[in-house]
Amino acid sequence: MSPTTTGENRDTVVRALRPVPDREPTLEYRMIHGYRRAFRIAGSGPAILLIHGIGDNSLTWKDIQPHLARNHTVIAADLLGHGRSDKPRADYSIAAYANGMRDLLSVLEIERATVIGHSLGGGVAMQFAYQYPEMVERLALVSSGGVTADVHPALRLASLPVVNDVVKLLRIPGTMWSVRTVANLVAAVDKAPVHPFGGALHDSEDLIRVLGDLLDPTAYQAYLRTLRAVVDWRGQVVTMLDRCYLARDLPVQLVWGDHDSVIPVRHAHLAHAAMPGSRLDIFRRAGHFPFHDDPLRFLRVIEEFLDSEPAARFDRSTWNRTLARGVVEDSIAGPAATRRAVLGAIGHDERSAT
Repeated sequence: MSPTTTGENRDTVVRALRPVPDREPTLEYRMIHGYRRAFRIAGSGPAILLIHGIGDNSLTWKDIQPHLARNHTVIAADLLGHGRSDKPRADYSIAAYANGMRDLLSVLEIERATVIGHSLGGGVAMQFAYQYPEMVERLALVSSGGVTADVHPALRLASLPVVNDVVKLLRIPGTMWSVRTVANLVAAVDKAPVHPFGGALHDSEDLIRVLGDLLDPTAYQAYLRTLRAVVDWRGQVVTMLDRCYLARDLPVQLVWGDHDSVIPVRHAHLAHAAMPGSRLDIFRRAGHFPFHDDPLRFLRVIEEFLDSEPAARFDRSTWNRTLARGVVEDSIAGPAATRRAVLGAIGHDERSAT
């Protein structure tokens, strides 16, 4: 697997993907540990598991899933506490979400899958590959959380108790409509050929969409428990960099937007350095949702990844030897500054040890 880094110029309007009528996913449910788990499923063939980000749901993949389903069984899960899944007072840690994905695939009698995770879902995907390596054939991380501390200031603020009162104000009739209208106007200006905000507000439209789903008090409480498991006022508290070396024999695709206002694109370069065999595609003028900004290119990248990279086969003895050896500095790629940043994140005394 050779590392690749690309960045196509996107100065024109991107065409939408064509519908695939015979591959539209169906919404299904399974009861697992007494809780309803929702997921959308389509297609047949080798399995792909799609994992959304925090506060989002499986519909975020609605344009991508039918196309992947032409040659695969594609499962887009609603994480517990999200979408149509139940929202109990429960464990919403990254490790617990990985367990939930294991349970869902097991109930569906799927032994192995390519796992694609976005944002928080990227952290869940990486944790899933760490906890259940025998179940993962390939891994794609899209604007993934869990690399290092940097994260949008709004998420840091949202982890504080005082923000609860602000969210309650959004439940006043008409308030959310006004916020959404302003956000859409700002996003349109920021996505113009000459964008006065430098891309800083590029993701406003999607973030307001997610916020709108959190006005339900039960959904918001689940969101808070999830957020506080991974973010505090100083930023992200979980890093995957200290275990990336375990993915050396696993095909890995990284996708990021260079205008990501939620998780900066420099995280992509850190993850790529920590996994030297990974592929890296940077989408120019795309934000935190590159599969929304440029679905055609995203689909092309994922399909080429699936076609060119054979499914990994887990070998316990190799895993054990790699784990015993641990992180080796020579295995970290990239410029000296990037390697130092990776080693600094790995050696930070406040990193999470999930």
